[in-house]
Amino acid sequence: MIGGVDVVTLAAQHGTPLYVLSEADFRARARSFREAFGAAFAPEAEVDVFYAGKAFLSTHVAGWAVEEGLCVDTASGGELALALAGGVPPRQIGLHGNNKSDAEIQRALDAGIGRIIADSLDELERISTLAVAAGTRAPVMLRLTPGVHASTHEYIATAHEDQKFGLSLTPASGADASGADAAGAEAKVTNPYLGSPAWTAASRALELPGVELRGIHAHIGSQIFEPAGFELAAQKLIAFLASLRAAYGVELPELDLGGGHGIAYTEADTPRAPEAIAAALAATVKQACAEHGLSVPRISIEPGRAIVGPAGVTLYRVGVQKDVQVDAPDGTTVSRRYVAVDGGMSDNARGVLYDADYSAVLASRRVTGDHALSRIVGKHCESGDIVVRNVYLPTATARDDLLAVPATGAYCHSLSSNYNYLTRPAVVAVADGASQVLIRRETEQDMLGRDTGFAAH
Repeated sequence: MIGGVDVVTLAAQHGTPLYVLSEADFRARARSFREAFGAAFAPEAEVDVFYAGKAFLSTHVAGWAVEEGLCVDTASGGELALALAGGVPPRQIGLHGNNKSDAEIQRALDAGIGRIIADSLDELERISTLAVAAGTRAPVMLRLTPGVHASTHEYIATAHEDQKFGLSLTPASGADASGADAAGAEAKVTNPYLGSPAWTAASRALELPGVELRGIHAHIGSQIFEPAGFELAAQKLIAFLASLRAAYGVELPELDLGGGHGIAYTEADTPRAPEAIAAALAATVKQACAEHGLSVPRISIEPGRAIVGPAGVTLYRVGVQKDVQVDAPDGTTVSRRYVAVDGGMSDNARGVLYDADYSAVLASRRVTGDHALSRIVGKHCESGDIVVRNVYLPTATARDDLLAVPATGAYCHSLSSNYNYLTRPAVVAVADGASQVLIRRETEQDMLGRDTGFAAH
């Protein structure tokens, strides 16, 4: 049962593979982040929780987030259009992206969204030009890379130096770390950020027409369990804010600490509760601000996976099974059962992208007896098409049984594809014993409709 609905009924009504999303679970997690961070930073600062829509976004989900008091973070013009279509108030929307087009920036300005997170000096200049032409001021946050190496997969660590996101705090080689203050005094001040892309962009943002610099932002990566990286990033950002105030007399009002908090994909994962995350970050921020003589700025965070990931389950139907012999570490051989399902890397690409691990259970009937070491694989023409690498399933698992793979609410639908011309699954929400289609199942006619040769005939 999920949300009071039997999975056999869900599969019969909506087909498989099927993404199932618990509305109650999503809402509860969204509420817990809002309440935990609000309480931890009170009374010094207010907190905005931006749901990171890239994890999974639909008009219904955008509505749930707003109803629970959240803002919505988007990462493209398309996600921005979806958030607006879902009724999110423009002032509660942020726009990310390392390579925003002029059209995307213009859409954000026309809609009057609450923040544009500038990722480069080039983008900052284009925001200014477009805002001036539109007769408005763009609310801007600068995305900085604080040089924190998060304990996660290389492809989802985003705050180290050698990657595409943000503006580095590290000065260019040979840059002078001393200079006159903003008032032109002859006395020299030591500034560790002079010559860095971050300092250049911040200085430019303060003088550009059409730009209202609201604050700074950092996101150190995704699926992170250890608190140290988040705390170190917060300390570095606050030190940067203090240097800006010393140089320009400006105390920026906002600080975005990003997201990336890990969830439990398997029993080996140990995620922290929102209350623990909030308490640790609030203590770090308050102490760092006190040390630098700063008021605690308005705080924002961007959880996505931590809200929607555990709320989602994918249902698959079992097809072919076969047993193979594999080498064991002790030199012997053991049997592994390959269990093929009716989906795979087209509906969950995380395994082939970052070796992501999942668990699974036989969900359509109760089975007793022995279990076998199994590998759940998809139906695509790739040997790496693995849904769950290692799991013990009942030896009685049979064709047409349903398998449930939990914690698939984040990034599975967002990264889905039509590889091997498979149609993308439906997304169904469950709550109080009823189901509702959020995104209908794609059809072959949908795909063929984009093929000009088919359309011509």
